[in-house]
Amino acid sequence: MAPASVSPVPGIDMDSNLQNASGKPNISPDKVQNSPEILVMFPETKEQTVAPVEDSLSMPEPEETSISREKSTSMEKFSDSPTKEDSSQSSESEKAFGCVVENADGMPAKPKKSVKMQKSENTSEGMSNKIQPLKPSPSVANLDSYDLMPSPANRTNGSQMNSENFMMAEAWENLNKSIVYYKGQPVGTLAAVDPNSEALNYNQVFVRDFVPSGLACLMKDQPEPEIVRNFLLKTLHLQGWEKRIDNFTLGEGVMPASFKVFFDSHRGKEILVADFGGSAIGRVAPVDSGFWWIILLRSYTKCTGDYTLSEMPEVQRGMRLILDLCLSDGFDTFPTLLCADGCSMIDRRMGMYGYPIEIQALFFFALRCARQMLKPEYGGKELIERIDKRVTALSFHIQNYFWLDYTQLNNIYRYRTEEYSHTAVNKFNVIPESIPEWVFDFMPLRGGYFIGNVSPARMDFRWFLVGNCIAILSALATPTQATAIMDLVEERWEDLIGEMPLKIAYPALEGHQWRIVTGCDPKNTRWSYHNGGSWPGILFQLPLLCCYLMYYIIESYVVMVYVVLLWLLTAASIKCGRPQIAKRAIELTEQRLSKDGWPEYYDGKTGRYIGKQARKYQTWTIAGYLVAKKMIENPSNLLMVSLEEDKKIAKPKLTRSASWTC
Repeated sequence: MAPASVSPVPGIDMDSNLQNASGKPNISPDKVQNSPEILVMFPETKEQTVAPVEDSLSMPEPEETSISREKSTSMEKFSDSPTKEDSSQSSESEKAFGCVVENADGMPAKPKKSVKMQKSENTSEGMSNKIQPLKPSPSVANLDSYDLMPSPANRTNGSQMNSENFMMAEAWENLNKSIVYYKGQPVGTLAAVDPNSEALNYNQVFVRDFVPSGLACLMKDQPEPEIVRNFLLKTLHLQGWEKRIDNFTLGEGVMPASFKVFFDSHRGKEILVADFGGSAIGRVAPVDSGFWWIILLRSYTKCTGDYTLSEMPEVQRGMRLILDLCLSDGFDTFPTLLCADGCSMIDRRMGMYGYPIEIQALFFFALRCARQMLKPEYGGKELIERIDKRVTALSFHIQNYFWLDYTQLNNIYRYRTEEYSHTAVNKFNVIPESIPEWVFDFMPLRGGYFIGNVSPARMDFRWFLVGNCIAILSALATPTQATAIMDLVEERWEDLIGEMPLKIAYPALEGHQWRIVTGCDPKNTRWSYHNGGSWPGILFQLPLLCCYLMYYIIESYVVMVYVVLLWLLTAASIKCGRPQIAKRAIELTEQRLSKDGWPEYYDGKTGRYIGKQARKYQTWTIAGYLVAKKMIENPSNLLMVSLEEDKKIAKPKLTRSASWTC
């Protein structure tokens, strides 16, 4: 197998023509007529739970409308072939890392010279033609020293390479089948396209689920940024709807959890119907949707160099509404965001009420992304000042009170209680006897992690993968803490990775604890779904986190495995300069993922069994695998989803209480 080269970031071609940016599909009538996915995606219905609202955003309408179409693989996008003149003028670093140049604020710097590009009538009016190659990120260590070759076990013959190529092709094909069209333009991807299961709400476009799909489209060899742009604009339009649940009006800045395209047979056109939590399992508004929207907006700008989107007045207003909702004054004495159970990716009752690490890390990430894109005009200056203050307070709070390693665990074990005054060490009055027994066996001498939750007299010591990966990518974790998180993954590989990456949480809730915390949830039984299942789609964040693998088999609890988490793990391990962890995790998924039909999650202590209620052909599982592979092939793609450490954030030190004795 030939060595993989570090290719330029997809979508940043100096001489490529922007074609098909309007999203107008090239599709034959027979494919539409015979497509089995059409009935699953957008069934005709006369019932409307939400009154249809006309789309006010100006987007070109094609001559024909469609309910859902299969994306044509022959659609032309971007050219990958730079001219000889441009190739000779590019520097060595540009050849190696092709990335959009950053300015001092961390956002892509606007090129001083515009690039001549052939005009196409399919080019989006808002698409910027000012594109330059990205520079390598200092946090990506030395990319030239990365071993991008496959493991020796896979170099014995060409069969493994052919198998990988087939799996990649199959993944792209399935991702294209999931694309949703609205008025002829791609606006998102379905949650799943399983022909053998009832659609339920899996035939909708979920905001959080689309993030890996959008990143995959941006990282393609022939990028498709128009679907990401359209998605961002459509969800922004839905944000402006009046949101009412049981006669209660939600905040103006709330983003939808999902939306669906319906064909109104009476009016003879397509309409959008959004869900803001009123149809969710627990009727909880999605706190993370707005954060993911801001993060994806920054990724789009970072990849394409298109500033026109983030600078649009309506986009600026959308960001301000989201942040005003989160930064509003209240009764809290902490900078963290108070949340209800089920308001994030874990959308069922799992004891995450309070201040879950996943939401806090996403909150921090979104604040820093918005800080780079907000303009001072129209009240933006005051909001930027509020962001700066909140980021400083939030980073201090998370880094000090959520962090757990061997030393800190020993300190908590010896805590005194009932401490008064501002010098108290046990600031939350945590009772040492409340520390669960499994933590003492799980915590290695080398490693650490951010625990699940901290609130008065309560510490949730469970490991949650998404929160820890996002903490690394957003630079919420210090370099030392990021390294310790990767060390923990190495030390506890069998527990956190097992046979199918990755455990979304650890350990699983069992027995009486499961009955009390989950309310006897039959879907979240031990080692299943959110309670011990394995989610391969999150893997893309792991390779960015780790490098060398160590194996320790420990008798303990386990959580559901989510392949969809693969891309997060990949991104985090690469940022820490340890991509071998991600490579190993990807190899595990490639052994079964395609054969098993791209399931949503796996059950069991080691993630051996397909989830008993898992959907097949889950889109974010497919997209998570693709993003992980594209990041391993070209680590500079990390720049789309990663931030550098902010040196201006103060690092105050804690003081001990006068009542503390050694």
